Amino acid sequence: MDMMSEETAEGKESKRRSTTFSVTGMTCATCAGTIADSLNELEGVFGADVNLATDRASVTYDPEKVDLPKLRKAVEDAGYGVIINELTLSISGMSCATCANTIEETVGELDGVYSASVNLVTEKLTVKYDPQKVRVTQIKKAVEDAGYEVIEAQTMDVEKDVREKETKRQRALLLLSLSLAIPTMIVMMTMDFTDIGQEFLMDNGNLIMFLLATPVQFIAGYQFYVGAYKALRNRTANMDTLIAVGTSAAYFYSVAVVFLPGVVAFEHVYFDSSAMIVALILFGKYLEAKAKGSTSEAIKRLMGLQPKTARILREGAEMEISIDELDVGDVMLIRPGEKVPTDGVVIDGRSSVDESIITGESLPVSKEEGSAVIGATINKNGLLKVRTTKVGKDTALAQIVKLVEDAQVSKAPIQRVADRVSAVFVPTVISIALISFLLWYFVGVNAFDVQQAAFTFSLTIFITVMVIACPCALGLATPTAIMVGTGKGAENGILIKGGESLEIAGRIQTVVFDKTGTLTKGEPEVVEVLNFESSCPDMFGLVASTEVGSEHPLGEAIVRKARKDGLELYEVTDFESLAGKGVKATVRGRQVVAGNRGLMKEMNIPLDDKEKDITALEEQGMTAVLILLDGRLCGAVGIADVIKPTAQEAVIALKEMGIEVVMLTGDNKRTAKAIAAKLGIETVLAEVLPGDKAKEIGRLQKEGRIVAMVGDGINDAPALAQADVGLAIGSGTDVAVEAGDIVLIKDDPRDVVAAIQLSKQTMKKIRQNLFWAFGYNTAGIPVAAGVLYPFFGILLSPIIAAGAMAMSSVSVVSNAALLKRYTPEIKRKGGE
Repeated sequence: MDMMSEETAEGKESKRRSTTFSVTGMTCATCAGTIADSLNELEGVFGADVNLATDRASVTYDPEKVDLPKLRKAVEDAGYGVIINELTLSISGMSCATCANTIEETVGELDGVYSASVNLVTEKLTVKYDPQKVRVTQIKKAVEDAGYEVIEAQTMDVEKDVREKETKRQRALLLLSLSLAIPTMIVMMTMDFTDIGQEFLMDNGNLIMFLLATPVQFIAGYQFYVGAYKALRNRTANMDTLIAVGTSAAYFYSVAVVFLPGVVAFEHVYFDSSAMIVALILFGKYLEAKAKGSTSEAIKRLMGLQPKTARILREGAEMEISIDELDVGDVMLIRPGEKVPTDGVVIDGRSSVDESIITGESLPVSKEEGSAVIGATINKNGLLKVRTTKVGKDTALAQIVKLVEDAQVSKAPIQRVADRVSAVFVPTVISIALISFLLWYFVGVNAFDVQQAAFTFSLTIFITVMVIACPCALGLATPTAIMVGTGKGAENGILIKGGESLEIAGRIQTVVFDKTGTLTKGEPEVVEVLNFESSCPDMFGLVASTEVGSEHPLGEAIVRKARKDGLELYEVTDFESLAGKGVKATVRGRQVVAGNRGLMKEMNIPLDDKEKDITALEEQGMTAVLILLDGRLCGAVGIADVIKPTAQEAVIALKEMGIEVVMLTGDNKRTAKAIAAKLGIETVLAEVLPGDKAKEIGRLQKEGRIVAMVGDGINDAPALAQADVGLAIGSGTDVAVEAGDIVLIKDDPRDVVAAIQLSKQTMKKIRQNLFWAFGYNTAGIPVAAGVLYPFFGILLSPIIAAGAMAMSSVSVVSNAALLKRYTPEIKRKGGE
């Protein structure tokens, strides 16, 4: 951690903010690196990551030193664009320019607003904003608070609109290039290999090809020149540089042949090559865009789950409003078959709700007054009135989408190798192309008796090397797989918070389970009550009264049992909770202590002849709560927790994968070992105080193991944070659990196995992609440079090289997209 990060962690956390926005104009990893460098150079930016696969930038910054417009300007100054949501509001009540200025200033001060502009003539306010930071209702409220009335709101999904326009533009350019490049090829082939129109083509063929190739070069290929110029302005080089230089060399040499016949000694033209290279690369980019779109289907599905409108009751009247206009406290009417618009609590009605799209639970969940409902779930069979509790970015669905989006823009450590190579890749390729040209021109053509003019042969090699190199494949190898892997995880209720967590999870050697609530249901029940003293008939009532003030599951079990049996609970004084040991209090004038063996030992209370009975409880898998009344050991309460039905299956699966399974608990050793034996767990860490769990994880790590901790995300937060990977299980809709690197929505231990299996499969795809990307370039560039020609007479044509380059990045993205079909093995076994 650098000094800036340490300072922030120690006292400036309130100044740390993060934002994510879409970027346009990137073509390869060099572009992503250029944008990241431009953002990181800004004072106040803690860190910026740019993801080529998602076309998104993620920035953590100090709002006192840098704001959103400055971030946007840094991206635009680097030669790229930022996609920003736009909102248009019709406003009444303005009378002069001062009114317009007031509205602009009020709205512009909102966190997440890039710009606010009022047109006094049309009475419209145009706002460019970050929907992750500010909601439409907040913007409207700011206008209303300034004393003006909002008539209507019209939002634009700018990102979707830009993507669709760009896809249509690329398709149009592709069709243009193909419609001209193919005839160019036909003319060239006709001139070279047939007698058809020989006389006409010999006189006019080159001119015809010039007329056909020129629109391809400067209209269809214009974007490559723009990209190369941006790179040059940033003192770097990218994929566009390679294409622009390679095709320009072919095109302008051919122009010289046609129009300066006395100057250029060789008459061979490359119009067919320059046009077809552009066409093939545009074809590859089009396929790549389509494939990239399919890799992000999971996040699109999640975002599309929420209904667009909500039916609410206001002032006794039923009305339908946009989902953006919902506020906390609104009462929603949800009919059978309708989606729940947003998170809330049922205030009237009974029904069952299908929550499978969020939690993965297949059975509908019963809902009645007081039940919580989740936005985007489906009401099955009853009319519900629901009071809104969360809206916008605070809802469970929004949190899930945000978490997955953040994960998709993060980088896995394995990507660092590709990033380092990408940083020098294009300059290296240009150097290889130039050296190859010079070597063949001055040495190779004569040395190997090439039956072709030295210049045209060497130029062919130069062009081929330039267009065969594929920095895109390197840049897309890792992020596309992470995108699909994290999206697939979200579909299965497994929320992976970042690329690093994903990578480490695939290398886990030891999984440590907290017992209570993780391997067991966390709903302990009193099974047996031992009364050692006949003089203490009201012992259980006294201890139950003491435990009323306890929040420990064992204490709650004792209270439930007492209330179920109708026992009277007494007033308690001097209550004290002893963390990890028990409780004590004064009840009806008697000193009551309820605790474990450790507490008895600390208080010097001998167990004597009661040891046998207490041990018997523990050997049956029960936790023995020992009870002192006025310093005398009067009894013991045997409490058992039910093992989750899927826990044993999860343990077996982990062991079959070669992963060591450890159970960690504060229970005594006998109880812990009895439960572990039922599950098939050999290693048990028992009698561990809550504050010492993290130390136990650290001890295992010191033995050289990669350790995962599985807990509830709240009580086990320090241990989860200490582990190499923390898995917060059973978090339900509280997906923003800070301590967990991976959040498991369902309360199912098998999802621990599924998360590891998914991580392994994702990393397998990443390694395949990197192997292909490095292998393709390592093999392709030397072949393009002519290393096989002296031995086998093999020389790649620029057109074949362009086709190979186009398909290289497509193959990487398509391979990552195959993850969409993957289902973790334990899910297949479970029939899910």
